[in-house]
Amino acid sequence: MPTPASTPMTSHKPARGAGLYLSAIFLFSVMSAIVKALSDTVPAGEAVFFRSFFAFPLILIPLIARGELQDGLKTARPLDHIIRGVIGTLAMGLMFAGLGMISLPEATAITFAAPLFVVILAAIILGEKIRAIRISAVGIGLVGVVIMIWPRLGNGLAAADMAAVGALCILGATAARAYVQIHVRRMVTTEKPATIVFYFTLTSTVAALFTLPFGWVVPDGQTLVLLILTGIIGGAGQILITFSYRYAPASFLAPYDYSSMLFALVIGYVWFSEVPTVMVLSGAALVIAGNALVIWRERQLGLERARQRGMADQKG
Repeated sequence: MPTPASTPMTSHKPARGAGLYLSAIFLFSVMSAIVKALSDTVPAGEAVFFRSFFAFPLILIPLIARGELQDGLKTARPLDHIIRGVIGTLAMGLMFAGLGMISLPEATAITFAAPLFVVILAAIILGEKIRAIRISAVGIGLVGVVIMIWPRLGNGLAAADMAAVGALCILGATAARAYVQIHVRRMVTTEKPATIVFYFTLTSTVAALFTLPFGWVVPDGQTLVLLILTGIIGGAGQILITFSYRYAPASFLAPYDYSSMLFALVIGYVWFSEVPTVMVLSGAALVIAGNALVIWRERQLGLERARQRGMADQKG
């Protein structure tokens, strides 16, 4: 009987992967709006704790109901889970902090740089070669990022200009998230999605407790309910997005990230009366163009590799 480490746990079902991914993006957009609404009263570290701690039931209850708790939490890659947990927690904390300082559409637009960071990190971490087309795509996208954040940085990083700090927090969260995407994609080939989500949630819950001395607040009833909802909604989104990578590759799912801008525009306008600036929209357009070029190039390389395999099979 094959062991979990030797049995592939992915399959090619792109429609299912896309549906799971879109559902996750929507849930994350709602969660971000709740965190933003609470940002004036709840510190980012406390929000991370509630987001993590109250996601546990969504992970544990299905495993207990199916009698799979013991097997579901087994792992042969504990160090990978720790790395994923620490960097994922950092990304979450920076994102939550930044959401309280800039508009929801602006924060969402900056996160579109994640695929560009994936290309850069893949070259550094995995040793992938970056040729002219992908270098150009990254360059175009990074120009878009600069256009979006430049108005925020124009006055420097003075304490009074928290929007500049917020934009940099979101950018840092985006870079960390890009690393997590590479890391998780490698992990899902052998690790169960529930296992990955469980250990991330455990790590982020414990890590968030270290921010307790920096000024947690005692939430009132309404705030407590909203904080608990961030955990439930975020946990559900994390499970869905982890499952989506089992059914479709990251390059296929990447374009669906842009649906978050639509969700952010609607939620930002209705909930916070936010309207994105021309600079944000222009920069976002360039980032999307760069991402589209990366996605096109990845698909071309995929087709080329498929043809080469087919020719090799015919010769064999």
